[in-house]
Amino acid sequence: MTAERILMGGAPEGFDARILAREAAQGRPVVHVARDDKRAEAMRAALAVMAPEVVVLDFPAWDCLPYDRVSPNPEISARRMATLAVLADGMPGAFVLLTTLNAATQKVPSREVVRAASFRAVVGERVDEARLKGFLARMGFTPVSTVAEPGDYALRGGIVDVFPPGPGGPIRLDFFGDVLDGAR
Repeated sequence: MTAERILMGGAPEGFDARILAREAAQGRPVVHVARDDKRAEAMRAALAVMAPEVVVLDFPAWDCLPYDRVSPNPEISARRMATLAVLADGMPGAFVLLTTLNAATQKVPSREVVRAASFRAVVGERVDEARLKGFLARMGFTPVSTVAEPGDYALRGGIVDVFPPGPGGPIRLDFFGDVLDGAR
């Protein structure tokens, strides 16, 4: 595959999604910079219909200004970090990165910082409990008896419940000794 780059602008709505889907289906990473969140969401909906097999990564803009007294919405922060984590871990083969002009011009942490802020556990492999607990503490998670909100985690015997930020809800990790037996 060559390092071919295509720059496209002004394509009719609907046709642009078809072009993006075709390029991504050929294994090319595609970045789509939409004018605003509404157009980015319309592109997401069009891609879901035209190319449901293509991975679509979302990178929204902050909902506040830099140095504002209000913190960004936690949901937006989670979506941004989830996308950065996927990209830092090694880009999937065929994907479309949907972003907006505002989001594309905002600074992001380095790849090394993003990698340090993620924890990978694979079912069937060993997980160091002390390393997991240390990671959760560094990331600001709160130990509780029962997880109820994002940022909580609970350790009970061979079960670890974690409620990460983002739309997915809590995750349960089942351990047999120090081997991850299941995740749901």
